[in-house]
This record gives sequence, C-alpha cells and structure tokens, in this order.
Amino acid sequence: MNYSEIKLKVGLEIHQQLDTKTKLFCECPTILRDDDPSGVFIRELRPTMSELGIIDQAAIFESKKVRKFEYEFYNDSTCLVELDEEPPHALNEEAIDICLTMALLLNSEPLDEIHVMRKIVIDGSNTSGFQRTSIISMGGSVSVGDINCRIQTICLEEDAARKINEDTKNGIVRYRLDRLGIPLIEIATAPDIHTPSAAQKVALRIGKLLRTTGKVKRGLGTIRQDVNISILDGPVIEIKGIQQLDLIEKVVEIEAKRQLELINIMNELRKRNVTAKDLSNEKHDITDLLQYSKSKIIKRALKQKAKILAIKLNGFSGLLGREIQPGKRFGKELAYYAGFYGGVKGIFHSDELPNYGITQDEVDKIKKFLNCSSQDAFVLVAAPKVSAEKALDGVFERVLMAFSGIPEETRKAESDGTTSYLRPRPGAARMYPETDVRPVIISNERINKIKDNLPELPEEKVNRYIKEYNLNEELADELVSSPDFILFEKLLSDVDITPKIIATYLLNTFRTLRRNNIPVDDIPYERIVQILKLLKDKKIAKEALPEITEKIALNPKIEISSFVSSITISDLDKIISKIVQQKHDFILERGERALSPLMGVVMKEVRGKIDGKTVREHLKKAIDDALK
Repeated sequence: MNYSEIKLKVGLEIHQQLDTKTKLFCECPTILRDDDPSGVFIRELRPTMSELGIIDQAAIFESKKVRKFEYEFYNDSTCLVELDEEPPHALNEEAIDICLTMALLLNSEPLDEIHVMRKIVIDGSNTSGFQRTSIISMGGSVSVGDINCRIQTICLEEDAARKINEDTKNGIVRYRLDRLGIPLIEIATAPDIHTPSAAQKVALRIGKLLRTTGKVKRGLGTIRQDVNISILDGPVIEIKGIQQLDLIEKVVEIEAKRQLELINIMNELRKRNVTAKDLSNEKHDITDLLQYSKSKIIKRALKQKAKILAIKLNGFSGLLGREIQPGKRFGKELAYYAGFYGGVKGIFHSDELPNYGITQDEVDKIKKFLNCSSQDAFVLVAAPKVSAEKALDGVFERVLMAFSGIPEETRKAESDGTTSYLRPRPGAARMYPETDVRPVIISNERINKIKDNLPELPEEKVNRYIKEYNLNEELADELVSSPDFILFEKLLSDVDITPKIIATYLLNTFRTLRRNNIPVDDIPYERIVQILKLLKDKKIAKEALPEITEKIALNPKIEISSFVSSITISDLDKIISKIVQQKHDFILERGERALSPLMGVVMKEVRGKIDGKTVREHLKKAIDDALK
C-alpha cells in the first residue's frame, strides 16, 4: 500500500500506569488483588449534560445498553473515594513529579497550574460516571532516526476499574475497584506519523523514555496504546486498547486497508447510482418462510419462540461479502451494530448464503418475498421480536453510513491486529471542570529540581551497560527496551552473579513466560533473588530456570528448597558411564563428534538438575577415556 498516496496520518496516545505508593486521589496502595473481595455494591449510570447543555453522543450510546454495574471492593486496599462515597483527596504529588519528568524529557512545556477535569464515562469503568484527568504539559517532540513527531499533551489521569466479567443476558457487568485510581500518564502525539512502521518506532521510543524514569509499573495491562488513524483527509478513527507494542504496526496497516475498502464500497454505490433514499428500514417477518429450515441456528431460535425479521438493501448485492479486514467482511460491520443495538449474537446476510444450514431454495424464497433484484441484498435476524427490530435498526444505521465512506467511531483492537466497533467517537461535551480538587501550582523551583535529577536517556544507559557490565550492544539494547532493566539493576546489587546471566534470565525466561501468559510480574522480588542465588551456588542448573520460575509464578507459596538438585557429581558420572557403555560402538565410529548427540541423551535424564556446562565437561572426559 502506498501510504503517501492515501495520506495516512497516525497519532498515538500512550497510557502507562505509574509506580507510585498510593493512588491518584487517595492513600490506598496501587496493588491488584486476586483474592475474594470484602463486598460488592451495585450502581446504574446515566448520561448528564455538560456546562453547555449538551449530552455527549458516546454517553448516549452507552446509556442505550440497559445495564447494572457490580463493583467488588476491599476493606484494606480500596476506600470510599473509589466507591464515590467520599470526595477525592488532593492530587498525588509523586505522580505529578513523574509526569513533569517525562515532560522535560520530551521538551514539553509544563503548565503553571494543574486543573483537574471530569470526563464523562458511563460504561461502568468508573463508579462516579466520569474519569478525572488533568493536563500537565503541552508541546514538545519525540525523534526516532529521521522521524520527528510532535507531542500535543501530557496528561495525568486515574486508571479505570478492572472488568471481571459480563452477563450480557441479564445486563450485568462486574468490575473490581483495585485498579480504579492508579495514576496513569497519557502522552498524546500529533498526527505526524505516516507509515505503520513509524508508528511502532515512535511508540517504542516513548515506552523506553517512560521506563527510564524507573517509576512505571511493568507487566501485561500496565501500558496501553490507543492509535488515531485517518486516510485521504477523512475522519479520525480511534483504535483503543493495544496492549502489545509489537502489534501497533499491524493494527495501523489493517486499519488503513479497512478505511480504504470502505471508500471503495462508497464509490461502488455511486457507480451503481444507489443513494440513501433508495433504502427503506421496513422490517419483514419471514418466520413462516423458514419454519421448516434445517439450520441449527434457525431451529434453536424458533424453539425459543423467536421471530425472523429481514430488511432489503437495494443495490448492496456483493458488497456485504466484501473483505475489509483479514477474515472480516463488510457484513461483520453490520453485525457489530446489530449486536450493540439489539444484543443479538449475529446476523445472516445474502452474500454469505446459502450457508449455516440455510439452503439455496430458502434463499430464493426470501428474495422473492422481499422482491429482491440481482443487485439487491438482504439481512435477517433471528431473535425475540423487540431485539430483532432493534438489531435491524442498528444494521440500517450502519448501512446509511456506507454512503459517506468512513464513519467516525471508536474501535477496539483485537489480538490478531483487526478491530471491532466499540462506540461513536466522544466529543468535547463530555469534559467539564472537577470542583472537588484544588488546582496545583507548579513552581520554577520544582521544575529546576526535577531538571537537575533527570534520568539518563536510553542510549546513554545502553552505553553504560556495555562499558560497566560488559554486555554486548544487542543484549544491552534489548534490556533497556524491556520493562525489566530496573529489576536488572536492583538484582546486580543483591546477587553476586555475572550481569550477563541476570540479563539473559530476564530477557529470555521472563519474556517467554509472559508470552505464555505466566504471571512472572507477580513474583515477589525476594523469590527472584532466591532463584538466582541457587543458580550461583550451583544448586540448580541454568536449564531449570524457566520451569522453576513458572512454578513459583503459578504457586508463590511453594518452597524454594524443593527445587534444589538431588543429583551429585557422583550420580552424574554413573549416568554418563552407563550411556557411554551403551553407545560404545557409536563413540568408536564418530570419535569426538559423538559429544553433541550424546549430550542430548544425557540432558534428557539430568536437564534442570545439574548445570549443562558441568555435564559437557564430564561427558567429554568419559568419551576421551573410551577412545584411548
């Protein structure tokens, strides 16, 4: 794709949890809990008008989903501020200093006064119905190679509550209040990025700068990237919730393609001389036409007394089945709206039929009933009548948007790089002043003190690791780019072991286990020290590190002594002697080249119980003796 030709513009919003002792507006600790809560309470949230008398459209959208919100709280780590039963306390000064540090690292100009604002959010993630946020600085820039991207704002806000589960059938969403109120820095860039790879590079650079402060949390979910994307000077689409940095490039690439395909659909409609006036939202009951259908979905719906309703889409034949994202067709966009408006799990459309047990004969009957020409399409929904009607209203609303190309909306990032519809884009109407928190004046003395104590830049840290710890450039750069360099520096002072072993352990073992969703970031620091001390004392083998680390992550109470190897050097020699005897002819045939294959045989028996270097030394001696 020629990104210059389609005028791709990308802006980033990087959200990072700060590692402060307390939350943003109270004295509760910033810890996540997995034990049973102390209690639960229920709230219902409704949209409110701004000071201008306007209700934000995103809030109106959320209010259409009739839901109740259950909140889990803890007596010893959440308080009445999280419950919205007590006014917020003063802004967390430690969090402000971290944001000011980042402002200076990015040459962003701190404001003289920090004022807290309320941002309406009624999806249940805040008990109050709004999120508190404040601008810390404006302007600045970040550079990566020949890429220079302006910084628009650096904000300090409270993180949202953590969603635990959702009962869509009964309209109940459960949140946990442990995360609500953790300080969150938001760094928003200008739309100065013009390729997917550049977006990832800029995000990586900002992430490195955040970590170099030594004051950010690590682990899955502690950093989230939102991406704002537009092409051909069209509307901005906000993609929320990209948790993996290496997914940004793919998300931008796929979203640019999606937007381009939507424009192609709009242009095709114009070629066909189809306009919005040619469409009707008339819903047709076709239950009788499919009452004997062999489709399992239809049969199950009819058994539950559902209705099957359909709408005709003049001129849309072939467009609903057009792929706009990998594995997702335009019909999927209609399904998102049907789901949000009617709560249905899916829709059927004519471009994908016959399928799902619906036969060609049944499709022909539907087309005849709806009076469809070869250029027309249809959508049908099987659900209780009211839900089916609302679902088709959502479908019709989204179909009308096709005539203008790209609808302005907020979308959710999926793990495969595709996106799904989340809600309309919010407007300025959702912001208004917070009257319960006093402004904070930022003095020149405070700024100068932070300037005098700025952390070293990532490239400076890489050079220091190379010189001080004798790491190669690649390993040093990987370590500084990872969330574990703070842990690396701390371990160096507490464990008398070579820096390379610590760096390799953190980069290889921790990274692999994180990818497998093992909660290594929850391992207490003292336990990591114990593991490395066992390795130093040769009580465990290097090969055992992944298994031991995984077991401790999954069972923090397990005794560290249970991992100490029971194999002595004497035991090792006996195992090697037995294998050498069994493979005597092989050794005579291969000579010294027998070492590598026999190493694998021995390691199968002793892996993780004794160091591989020791195994190699003793096996080589045994082979040499056998060849004499």
